[in-house]
Amino acid sequence: MRLAPGQLAGLTLELSSRAELELKQDIQLAAKAFGRTSRGTWSGETTEVLNGDDAAALRAPDGSYVLLAAEGMRADFVAADPWFSGYCAVMVNVSDIAAMGGRPWAVVDVLFLGSGANERVLEGMQAASATFGVPVVGGHTTRVEGPTQIAAAIVGRARRLIESHTARPGQLLIAAIDLRGTFRNRSCFNAATTAAPEQLRAQLALLPELAESGRVRAGKDVSNAGMCGTLLMLLEASGVGALLDLGALPAPSAVDPLRWLTAFPSYAFVLAVDPEHADHVCDGFRSHDVAAAVVGEVTAERRLVLAHGQERALYRDLESAPFTGFGGAV
Repeated sequence: MRLAPGQLAGLTLELSSRAELELKQDIQLAAKAFGRTSRGTWSGETTEVLNGDDAAALRAPDGSYVLLAAEGMRADFVAADPWFSGYCAVMVNVSDIAAMGGRPWAVVDVLFLGSGANERVLEGMQAASATFGVPVVGGHTTRVEGPTQIAAAIVGRARRLIESHTARPGQLLIAAIDLRGTFRNRSCFNAATTAAPEQLRAQLALLPELAESGRVRAGKDVSNAGMCGTLLMLLEASGVGALLDLGALPAPSAVDPLRWLTAFPSYAFVLAVDPEHADHVCDGFRSHDVAAAVVGEVTAERRLVLAHGQERALYRDLESAPFTGFGGAV
Protein backbone atom coordinates (compact mmCIF):
# COMPACT_ATOMS: atom_id res chain seq x y z
CA MET A 1 0.00 0.00 0.00
CA ARG A 2 1.40 3.39 -0.99
CA LEU A 3 1.23 6.64 0.94
CA ALA A 4 2.22 10.13 -0.13
CA PRO A 5 5.36 11.54 1.51
CA GLY A 6 4.48 13.01 4.89
CA GLN A 7 1.05 11.30 4.98
CA LEU A 8 1.85 8.75 7.66
CA ALA A 9 1.58 10.98 10.73
CA GLY A 10 -1.87 12.35 9.86
CA LEU A 11 -3.14 8.93 8.78
CA THR A 12 -1.97 7.37 12.04
CA LEU A 13 -3.69 10.06 14.09
CA GLU A 14 -6.95 9.51 12.21
CA LEU A 15 -6.71 5.72 12.51
CA SER A 16 -6.09 5.81 16.24
CA SER A 17 -9.14 7.99 16.87
CA ARG A 18 -11.65 5.93 14.87
CA ALA A 19 -15.01 5.04 16.42
CA GLU A 20 -14.37 1.34 15.73
CA LEU A 21 -11.51 1.41 18.22
CA GLU A 22 -13.64 3.10 20.85
CA LEU A 23 -16.24 0.34 20.45
CA LYS A 24 -13.59 -2.36 20.84
CA GLN A 25 -12.52 -0.76 24.11
CA ASP A 26 -15.89 -1.80 25.54
CA ILE A 27 -14.29 -5.26 25.76
CA GLN A 28 -12.59 -3.87 28.87
CA LEU A 29 -15.93 -4.32 30.66
CA ALA A 30 -15.79 -8.06 29.94
CA ALA A 31 -12.13 -8.17 30.95
CA LYS A 32 -12.98 -6.63 34.33
CA ALA A 33 -15.94 -8.97 34.83
CA PHE A 34 -14.32 -12.27 33.84
CA GLY A 35 -10.58 -11.64 34.11
CA ARG A 36 -7.78 -13.01 31.98
CA THR A 37 -8.82 -16.61 32.63
CA SER A 38 -12.27 -18.17 32.99
CA ARG A 39 -12.57 -21.29 35.13
CA GLY A 40 -15.41 -23.63 35.92
CA THR A 41 -16.11 -27.15 37.13
CA TRP A 42 -18.41 -29.61 35.40
CA SER A 43 -18.81 -33.30 36.25
CA GLY A 44 -15.87 -33.04 38.60
CA GLU A 45 -13.49 -31.65 35.95
CA THR A 46 -12.09 -28.14 35.93
CA THR A 47 -12.29 -26.20 32.66
CA GLU A 48 -9.92 -23.27 32.12
CA VAL A 49 -10.06 -20.91 29.15
CA LEU A 50 -7.75 -17.99 28.46
CA ASN A 51 -9.85 -15.01 27.38
CA GLY A 52 -9.05 -12.64 24.53
CA ASP A 53 -8.94 -15.08 21.60
CA ASP A 54 -11.14 -15.30 18.51
CA ALA A 55 -12.78 -18.40 19.99
CA ALA A 56 -12.81 -20.20 23.33
CA ALA A 57 -10.73 -23.39 23.19
CA LEU A 58 -11.91 -26.24 25.44
CA ARG A 59 -9.46 -29.12 25.79
CA ALA A 60 -11.04 -32.49 24.97
CA PRO A 61 -9.98 -35.76 26.62
CA ASP A 62 -8.12 -36.87 23.47
CA GLY A 63 -5.96 -33.70 23.50
CA SER A 64 -7.84 -31.93 20.72
CA TYR A 65 -9.95 -28.81 21.23
CA VAL A 66 -13.60 -27.89 20.96
CA LEU A 67 -13.90 -24.25 19.81
CA LEU A 68 -16.78 -21.91 20.64
CA ALA A 69 -17.34 -18.43 19.18
CA ALA A 70 -20.20 -15.98 18.67
CA GLU A 71 -20.87 -12.84 16.64
CA GLY A 72 -23.66 -10.26 16.53
CA MET A 73 -24.63 -8.02 13.62
CA ARG A 74 -25.35 -4.34 14.24
CA ALA A 75 -29.00 -3.36 13.74
CA ASP A 76 -28.11 -0.63 11.21
CA PHE A 77 -26.18 -3.17 9.12
CA VAL A 78 -29.10 -5.63 9.22
CA ALA A 79 -31.52 -2.89 8.15
CA ALA A 80 -29.32 -1.67 5.30
CA ASP A 81 -28.36 -5.08 3.87
CA PRO A 82 -30.41 -7.91 5.41
CA TRP A 83 -29.23 -10.67 3.08
CA PHE A 84 -25.54 -9.88 3.53
CA SER A 85 -25.89 -9.42 7.28
CA GLY A 86 -27.31 -12.95 7.48
CA TYR A 87 -24.46 -14.22 5.30
CA CYS A 88 -21.92 -12.45 7.50
CA ALA A 89 -23.43 -13.87 10.69
CA VAL A 90 -22.23 -17.28 9.49
CA MET A 91 -19.10 -16.19 7.60
CA VAL A 92 -17.44 -14.25 10.43
CA ASN A 93 -18.00 -17.13 12.83
CA VAL A 94 -16.41 -19.55 10.37
CA SER A 95 -13.46 -17.15 10.08
CA ASP A 96 -13.08 -17.03 13.87
CA ILE A 97 -12.79 -20.82 13.99
CA ALA A 98 -10.20 -20.84 11.18
CA ALA A 99 -8.25 -18.09 12.94
CA MET A 100 -7.85 -20.45 15.91
CA GLY A 101 -6.53 -23.24 13.69
CA GLY A 102 -9.87 -25.03 13.67
CA ARG A 103 -12.48 -26.44 11.34
CA PRO A 104 -16.13 -25.34 11.71
CA TRP A 105 -18.75 -27.86 12.78
CA ALA A 106 -22.18 -26.23 13.24
CA VAL A 107 -23.92 -22.87 13.83
CA VAL A 108 -26.90 -21.78 15.92
CA ASP A 109 -28.58 -18.41 15.59
CA VAL A 110 -30.55 -15.91 17.67
CA LEU A 111 -32.98 -13.90 15.52
CA PHE A 112 -35.15 -11.07 16.82
CA LEU A 113 -37.66 -10.46 14.05
CA GLY A 114 -38.59 -6.81 13.93
CA SER A 115 -39.26 -4.54 10.98
CA GLY A 116 -37.50 -5.08 7.67
CA ALA A 117 -36.91 -7.87 5.18
CA ASN A 118 -36.61 -10.64 7.75
CA GLU A 119 -36.70 -13.48 5.27
CA ARG A 120 -33.67 -11.98 3.52
CA VAL A 121 -31.65 -12.38 6.72
CA LEU A 122 -32.49 -16.08 6.79
CA GLU A 123 -31.77 -16.44 3.07
CA GLY A 124 -28.31 -14.96 3.64
CA MET A 125 -27.61 -17.35 6.49
CA GLN A 126 -28.73 -20.30 4.38
CA ALA A 127 -26.50 -19.19 1.49
CA ALA A 128 -23.43 -18.94 3.73
CA SER A 129 -24.26 -22.26 5.38
CA ALA A 130 -24.30 -23.95 1.96
CA THR A 131 -21.18 -22.11 0.76
CA PHE A 132 -19.00 -22.98 3.74
CA GLY A 133 -20.53 -26.39 4.35
CA VAL A 134 -21.49 -25.57 7.93
CA PRO A 135 -25.07 -26.44 8.94
CA VAL A 136 -27.32 -24.13 10.95
CA VAL A 137 -28.64 -26.66 13.46
CA GLY A 138 -30.90 -24.60 15.71
CA GLY A 139 -31.24 -21.40 17.68
CA HIS A 140 -33.89 -19.01 18.92
CA THR A 141 -36.38 -16.87 17.00
CA THR A 142 -38.82 -14.36 18.42
CA ARG A 143 -40.84 -11.32 17.31
CA VAL A 144 -39.90 -7.88 18.66
CA GLU A 145 -40.78 -4.27 18.03
CA GLY A 146 -38.23 -2.15 16.24
CA PRO A 147 -35.40 -3.30 13.97
CA THR A 148 -34.47 -6.89 13.24
CA GLN A 149 -31.37 -8.11 15.08
CA ILE A 150 -29.31 -11.24 14.59
CA ALA A 151 -26.49 -13.04 16.36
CA ALA A 152 -24.98 -16.46 15.76
CA ALA A 153 -22.68 -18.85 17.58
CA ILE A 154 -20.48 -21.62 16.22
CA VAL A 155 -18.76 -24.76 17.42
CA GLY A 156 -15.62 -26.08 15.77
CA ARG A 157 -12.76 -28.49 16.37
CA ALA A 158 -8.98 -28.14 16.29
CA ARG A 159 -5.97 -30.41 16.73
CA ARG A 160 -3.48 -27.58 17.37
CA LEU A 161 -4.25 -23.95 18.07
CA ILE A 162 -3.42 -20.55 16.63
CA GLU A 163 -3.75 -18.21 19.60
CA SER A 164 -3.59 -14.51 20.44
CA HIS A 165 -1.21 -14.78 23.39
CA THR A 166 1.68 -16.63 21.74
CA ALA A 167 3.36 -13.91 19.64
CA ARG A 168 6.98 -13.33 20.68
CA PRO A 169 9.65 -10.68 19.94
CA GLY A 170 11.65 -11.47 16.82
CA GLN A 171 8.79 -13.14 14.99
CA LEU A 172 7.71 -11.75 11.62
CA LEU A 173 4.22 -10.45 10.93
CA ILE A 174 2.43 -11.83 7.88
CA ALA A 175 -0.74 -10.33 6.42
CA ALA A 176 -2.83 -12.69 4.25
CA ILE A 177 -5.77 -11.08 2.43
CA ASP A 178 -7.99 -12.15 -0.45
CA LEU A 179 -7.91 -9.08 -2.69
CA ARG A 180 -10.23 -10.46 -5.39
CA GLY A 181 -13.27 -8.59 -4.18
CA THR A 182 -15.02 -5.24 -4.00
CA PHE A 183 -16.43 -3.05 -1.28
CA ARG A 184 -20.00 -4.07 -0.48
CA ASN A 185 -20.43 -0.91 1.58
CA ARG A 186 -18.16 1.64 3.23
CA SER A 187 -16.24 -0.92 5.26
CA CYS A 188 -17.03 -4.50 4.12
CA PHE A 189 -14.60 -5.75 1.46
CA ASN A 190 -16.43 -8.75 0.02
CA ALA A 191 -14.35 -11.45 -1.64
CA ALA A 192 -16.73 -14.26 -0.67
CA THR A 193 -20.17 -14.10 -2.28
CA THR A 194 -18.86 -14.25 -5.86
CA ALA A 195 -16.23 -16.93 -5.24
CA ALA A 196 -16.62 -20.68 -5.68
CA PRO A 197 -17.45 -22.54 -2.45
CA GLU A 198 -14.57 -24.98 -3.03
CA GLN A 199 -12.13 -22.07 -3.23
CA LEU A 200 -13.38 -20.47 -0.02
CA ARG A 201 -13.28 -23.74 1.88
CA ALA A 202 -9.72 -24.48 0.71
CA GLN A 203 -8.57 -21.02 1.76
CA LEU A 204 -10.03 -21.48 5.25
CA ALA A 205 -8.64 -25.02 5.55
CA LEU A 206 -5.14 -23.62 5.11
CA LEU A 207 -5.20 -22.14 8.63
CA PRO A 208 -5.63 -25.46 10.50
CA GLU A 209 -3.10 -27.04 8.15
CA LEU A 210 -0.53 -24.39 9.09
CA ALA A 211 -1.36 -24.82 12.77
CA GLU A 212 -0.99 -28.59 12.61
CA SER A 213 2.36 -28.24 10.84
CA GLY A 214 3.63 -26.11 13.74
CA ARG A 215 4.54 -23.22 11.46
CA VAL A 216 1.85 -20.84 12.79
CA ARG A 217 0.97 -20.59 16.49
CA ALA A 218 -0.08 -16.92 16.83
CA GLY A 219 -2.57 -14.83 14.88
CA LYS A 220 -6.04 -13.32 14.49
CA ASP A 221 -8.55 -12.71 11.74
CA VAL A 222 -9.00 -9.06 10.81
CA SER A 223 -12.14 -7.69 12.45
CA ASN A 224 -14.05 -4.44 12.18
CA ALA A 225 -11.20 -2.84 14.12
CA GLY A 226 -9.26 -2.97 10.83
CA MET A 227 -5.74 -4.26 10.31
CA CYS A 228 -4.10 -1.99 12.90
CA GLY A 229 -6.76 -2.49 15.56
CA THR A 230 -6.74 -6.26 15.09
CA LEU A 231 -2.97 -6.39 15.32
CA LEU A 232 -3.18 -4.28 18.47
CA MET A 233 -5.41 -6.91 20.11
CA LEU A 234 -2.92 -9.64 19.19
CA LEU A 235 -0.02 -7.64 20.62
CA GLU A 236 -1.85 -6.77 23.82
CA ALA A 237 -2.80 -10.39 24.49
CA SER A 238 0.81 -11.46 23.96
CA GLY A 239 2.34 -8.64 26.00
CA VAL A 240 4.48 -7.45 23.07
CA GLY A 241 4.62 -4.69 20.45
CA ALA A 242 5.34 -4.45 16.74
CA LEU A 243 6.53 -2.38 13.81
CA LEU A 244 3.98 -2.58 10.97
CA ASP A 245 5.21 -1.58 7.50
CA LEU A 246 2.22 -0.17 5.64
CA GLY A 247 4.23 -0.08 2.44
CA ALA A 248 4.37 -3.88 2.45
CA LEU A 249 0.70 -4.42 3.27
CA PRO A 250 -1.27 -6.14 0.48
CA ALA A 251 -3.99 -3.84 -0.83
CA PRO A 252 -6.19 -3.38 -3.90
CA SER A 253 -4.79 -1.02 -6.48
CA ALA A 254 -5.55 2.69 -6.00
CA VAL A 255 -7.46 2.10 -2.76
CA ASP A 256 -7.73 4.96 -0.28
CA PRO A 257 -5.30 4.10 2.57
CA LEU A 258 -7.71 5.15 5.34
CA ARG A 259 -10.54 3.12 3.84
CA TRP A 260 -8.35 0.05 3.44
CA LEU A 261 -6.86 0.19 6.92
CA THR A 262 -10.36 0.43 8.44
CA ALA A 263 -11.87 -2.19 6.12
CA PHE A 264 -13.45 -5.44 7.28
CA PRO A 265 -12.30 -7.93 4.61
CA SER A 266 -14.16 -11.22 4.20
CA TYR A 267 -10.83 -13.09 4.28
CA ALA A 268 -7.91 -11.48 6.10
CA PHE A 269 -5.54 -12.73 8.78
CA VAL A 270 -2.51 -11.31 10.57
CA LEU A 271 -0.07 -13.93 11.82
CA ALA A 272 3.15 -13.91 13.85
CA VAL A 273 5.60 -16.60 12.68
CA ASP A 274 9.20 -17.55 13.26
CA PRO A 275 11.43 -16.15 10.48
CA GLU A 276 12.37 -19.59 9.13
CA HIS A 277 8.70 -20.34 8.40
CA ALA A 278 7.75 -17.04 6.75
CA ASP A 279 8.40 -18.03 3.12
CA HIS A 280 6.52 -21.33 3.47
CA VAL A 281 3.51 -19.63 5.08
CA CYS A 282 3.33 -16.90 2.42
CA ASP A 283 3.69 -19.46 -0.37
CA GLY A 284 0.85 -21.49 1.11
CA PHE A 285 -1.54 -18.56 0.95
CA ARG A 286 -0.40 -17.52 -2.51
CA SER A 287 -1.03 -21.04 -3.81
CA HIS A 288 -4.68 -20.42 -2.86
CA ASP A 289 -4.75 -17.04 -4.65
CA VAL A 290 -4.49 -15.10 -1.39
CA ALA A 291 -2.11 -12.13 -1.27
CA ALA A 292 0.42 -12.65 1.52
CA ALA A 293 3.49 -10.70 2.61
CA VAL A 294 5.79 -10.07 5.55
CA VAL A 295 4.59 -6.71 6.85
CA GLY A 296 6.58 -6.18 10.02
CA GLU A 297 8.17 -7.61 13.11
CA VAL A 298 7.12 -8.33 16.69
CA THR A 299 9.07 -6.26 19.24
CA ALA A 300 9.54 -6.43 23.00
CA GLU A 301 8.37 -2.88 23.69
CA ARG A 302 4.57 -2.81 24.06
CA ARG A 303 3.95 -0.23 21.36
CA LEU A 304 2.50 -0.49 17.86
CA VAL A 305 4.50 1.70 15.52
CA LEU A 306 3.47 2.23 11.89
CA ALA A 307 6.09 2.67 9.20
CA HIS A 308 6.21 3.72 5.57
CA GLY A 309 9.61 4.10 3.97
CA GLN A 310 11.73 6.02 6.47
CA GLU A 311 8.73 7.53 8.26
CA ARG A 312 7.54 6.26 11.65
CA ALA A 313 4.43 7.08 13.73
CA LEU A 314 3.19 5.74 17.06
CA TYR A 315 -0.25 4.16 16.75
CA ARG A 316 -0.68 3.22 20.42
CA ASP A 317 1.40 2.66 23.54
CA LEU A 318 -0.18 -0.35 25.26
CA GLU A 319 1.88 0.21 28.38
CA SER A 320 0.12 3.48 29.13
CA ALA A 321 -3.13 2.91 27.21
CA PRO A 322 -4.50 -0.67 27.36
CA PHE A 323 -6.94 -1.55 24.61
CA THR A 324 -9.22 -4.51 25.43
CA GLY A 325 -7.89 -5.25 28.90
CA PHE A 326 -6.94 -8.83 27.97
CA GLY A 327 -3.24 -8.08 28.18
CA GLY A 328 -0.03 -9.78 29.17
CA ALA A 329 1.83 -12.86 28.04
CA VAL A 330 1.14 -16.15 29.84
